[in-house]
Parts: sequence; C-alpha cells; structure tokens
Amino acid sequence: MMGKRNQIIVVEDDLDDQQILAQVFEELQVKNKIIFFDDASLAYNYLMSTTEKPFLIICDINLPKMNGIELKQKIDKTDLLRRKAIPFIYLTTAESQAIIDNAYSSTNLQGYFKKEASLEEIKSRMKCILEYWYTASHPYTNL
Repeated sequence: MMGKRNQIIVVEDDLDDQQILAQVFEELQVKNKIIFFDDASLAYNYLMSTTEKPFLIICDINLPKMNGIELKQKIDKTDLLRRKAIPFIYLTTAESQAIIDNAYSSTNLQGYFKKEASLEEIKSRMKCILEYWYTASHPYTNL
C-alpha cells in the first residue's frame, strides 16, 4: 500500500496535453505528486536517478528523439528499472492496429489507451486508469 501515493510520471511533449492532464489530476483530486517530462530521455534519466519507485508511468508514443515504445524498451532492458516493476501505460493519439500490436509485442506493457478529444472523456479515462492501479496489487520495492 505504501507505494500507492508515490509519483506519477507523465511523459508528454505537447504542453497543451500536459495542462489538460494537470487539470484532470486536480479535478480528480489525485494526491500523488505529478512529474511531467517532455522528453523521454529526461524521464529515463530521472527514473535511473531517483531512489523512489514511481507509482505509475503514463507515456505518449509520439515523442521526439526517443519515442514512447523506445523508452519502454529501454526501461525493460535496464535491470534496476525492470525490478522496480513500475506500471507503464500509453495514453496516446496513435491508434493504428500496427502500432498497438508493436507496443504490446515489443514491450512488457500494462495498458494502451487512446487520448480522447474532450476534457470530460480524458477525465473519465484517467479516473478508470487510476482506480484500477490504486486497487491493483503490485510489487513495491525501494531499489
């Protein structure tokens, strides 16, 4: 239960989407600290340097430099991060079946969600995601 209040890492390069997600987290009264990264490499470096185990990673796929799938592959190949077993989901506009198939077949993925158009739809989707992970049992470690 201890890890349920740890940080939520959001990897999203679109500042408008960051603001929308920040508003959604506020409206849902999320108590977790939210940390936004607009660059997957910076998110990876943070994950490597923090002594905490983040509660959840929410990541876009369409990112410059290193995309979301490449970030998850790098996390999966890094022993320290793989052992932390941080739930990782995509929240993205990328919805082709080929991209979805690639995301699941090439990474150890816990979820893939379409980024909805309206604030209310995003709020509903995020509420569902958070309720799932708040009630799910998963390992907690301080590696």
